[in-house]
Amino acid sequence: MKRLLAAVAAASLLLAGPAPAAATGASPALPGDLSSTEVSFRGGGNLLLHGSVISPARAEGGRPGVVLVHGAGTGTPREKLLGEAVAFARQGMSVLVYDKRSEGYSLFDRSYGQLADDALGAVETLRRHSGVDPAKVGLWGLSEGGWVAPIAASRTEHVSFVIVVGANSLGPLRQQAWAVAAGLRKAGVRGSLVDRAEPTLYRVIADGGLFPEPYHDAVAVLARVRQPVLGIWGVHDLLTPPRETPPIFAAALERGGNRRYTFRYFAGADHAAHLTPDGGVTRLPELAPGYPELVGTWVGRATSGRAPVAQVSGPAPVQADDSADVPPTGWWESAGVHLGVWLLLVLAFGAYPVLAVVRRLRRVRAEGARVGAAGLVSAGGLTVLLGGLGYVGYVIMTGAKLAAPGPVLAGRPVVWLALQAVALATVAATALTAARWRRVAAPGERVRLGLLIAGGAVFTPWALYWGLLLP
Repeated sequence: MKRLLAAVAAASLLLAGPAPAAATGASPALPGDLSSTEVSFRGGGNLLLHGSVISPARAEGGRPGVVLVHGAGTGTPREKLLGEAVAFARQGMSVLVYDKRSEGYSLFDRSYGQLADDALGAVETLRRHSGVDPAKVGLWGLSEGGWVAPIAASRTEHVSFVIVVGANSLGPLRQQAWAVAAGLRKAGVRGSLVDRAEPTLYRVIADGGLFPEPYHDAVAVLARVRQPVLGIWGVHDLLTPPRETPPIFAAALERGGNRRYTFRYFAGADHAAHLTPDGGVTRLPELAPGYPELVGTWVGRATSGRAPVAQVSGPAPVQADDSADVPPTGWWESAGVHLGVWLLLVLAFGAYPVLAVVRRLRRVRAEGARVGAAGLVSAGGLTVLLGGLGYVGYVIMTGAKLAAPGPVLAGRPVVWLALQAVALATVAATALTAARWRRVAAPGERVRLGLLIAGGAVFTPWALYWGLLLP
């Protein structure tokens, strides 16, 4: 079951990332006003990780430090966050950025708790670094790191502050389903593809164990965070619901008695608080103006006991549609049941042409007057089963920032409309074949058509469930 579903889930995009990369083992190229020191430390499961501490070249002692926690991606190299590291170091901090683990982390298997242990190993290393005040070391987490950094902070008093960028207070599965659905709607798609088929496929993938940490409870974690929190969101975030997330984030912190939070929205910025020229689709190398300075000023206040209280500022974020709950599947809609039904339908529809070939080889004459509708049931059913799964899988694979559904007609992708038309024709042909079945005299032909009709009878509720027979 996992192998079949893996072909569909292979690029679940917020949780997907670059190909594994080995640790560089060398200092990144830096401007002359900064210096870099190579470090190694032990993360979760005693895994050896490598990174760089970037500091001002003429740094004074007692300075604050921050550990950068990557977003999603297996083995993401430290250079991915070099722009942020340089910008923050120029604010007078020492910044530890490390190569993300690839061992124990993949598209289908990861532990946020283990990633939090990696971050804590980096924190302890930075606290011992020359010139860094051990009482002023905090965490910065991007995207997936926005789930990881609060876990790490909730486990220790050695983290003095938390900064999150593009973070989510929703569960990963709900966030991912929203991101792809938002991309589809931005492409002009409405109806059953975006409302039914896309979230359903994500639920089945999660039930099949191919979507790691699908129901991570970010709210419960945030309620245990006692450190000052700086939350940053770009107004054009297409991966995190930028209007929904911050209020839930704030409510969770306050539920735990923590009102030392500052939330800031940046105009013209995307998910990572980088500038974007086209509403979040394209990410430029430049950080949003004022972002590094905000981090530097806020860290100075937070580490001196003057963190702002419940402060929210910036332009209103752009979010056209709310996210929807993506609950776990019931037993009757589990991945195993779906796989079994899919295989049974393939067998029922595929048996008809196979048996026709056998009959022809045996020179058994079929009752041609009744073959037309039956042939449509077989061909149409197989087309929808294979094409529907492949198309919805393609949609979620291409849905990281803006889904690519192909040409859209009347709010429906042309491919989806074609699949719906074939599904409807298959149901009608099933009814026609069933009406003629009793008039078939040959026992072998009756069995062959009976199997096909049974497949069509199961196909109808299956197609309804996936939205193929809905507007």
